[in-house]
Amino acid sequence: MPRRVVIANQKGGVGKTTTAVNLAAYLGNRGKKVLFIDLDPQANATSGLGLDKEKVDRSIYDAIIGQGTVEELIQQTPVENVDILPANLALVGAEIELVNAVKRESRLAEALSRSYRIQAYDYIVMDTPPSLGLLTINAMTAADSVLIPMQCEYYALEGLAQLYKTIQLVKQRANPHLRIEGLVFSMVDPRSNLTVQVMDEVKKFLKDKVYDTVVPRNIRLAEAPGFGKPILHYDKSSKGAEAYRALADEFMKRHHAESVPPAAPAASYDNQPATPAPVEK
Repeated sequence: MPRRVVIANQKGGVGKTTTAVNLAAYLGNRGKKVLFIDLDPQANATSGLGLDKEKVDRSIYDAIIGQGTVEELIQQTPVENVDILPANLALVGAEIELVNAVKRESRLAEALSRSYRIQAYDYIVMDTPPSLGLLTINAMTAADSVLIPMQCEYYALEGLAQLYKTIQLVKQRANPHLRIEGLVFSMVDPRSNLTVQVMDEVKKFLKDKVYDTVVPRNIRLAEAPGFGKPILHYDKSSKGAEAYRALADEFMKRHHAESVPPAAPAASYDNQPATPAPVEK
C-alpha cells in the first residue's frame, strides 16, 4: 500500500501548498508513482500541477460525499508519475455538509479504502486548507503521517503547539497510527536573528523530526504557480528547486531507514539462536 502523508499547517502563507506540489513533483521525478489529493477549496495545488481549476467539474468533494469513486475522479497531470484527485469550489460547502454526516472524520479514508487503484502508487500526498476543520481532519484520519511546513516566526510557534494538539487528538480518536512525519522550515531568511531563535526552539521540541533541508525564500518558487508548474519544470537550477530536490531525497531516505529492520544480535555462546529485536511497525 502507498505511504500516505498529509501536508498541514493551519497558518496560511507558510509554503504549505508549495511544499506539497514540489515534494510530489520531485518524488515523481525520482521514479515514484504519486497520487496527489487536493483538499483545499482554493485549488491552488490543482492549478500548480498543470490543471485548469476552472474546468474541474468533479473533484475529491464527490468522493467525500459519496457521489463518485476514486477511480472515476483521478486525473493525470503534466508532471511525470503524478496523478491527482483535484479540488474545486464545491469543497467550500463540504465543511458544512459534513457536520451532521455519519463518520464525518473518516469519509476520505473510507473512499480510499474502497479503491483498488491506489495500490499502484508509492505515495499519496495530501494538501489541506489553512485551517484545522473537517477537511484537514479527514486528511489526517486517512494518513500515515503529517509533514509540517513552518515559517520562522513567533506566531508560527504558537500555531505549531495547536497543530500538535490536533494531531494527538486525531491519533486518540480516529487514527492511532498517525504520527508526525517531520517539520521543514520554509521561506527561510538566514540573515534574521529571529530565524535562528525559532529554529532552535522547534528543534528542542521535535528533535530529530526536524528536517535538515531548509527551503529559502526564492522568487522563482513564487513565480512557478502562476505558470501552472512545479519548480522542477519552471526553473530546475534555482535555489528553490535545489531545496525541494534535497527535501524529496531526505524524505525518501528517512522512509528507507524506517523500513530497514534492526540487525539481529549476535548468537549466544551456547549456540542457541538469539531473539531478534522487535521491528517497529
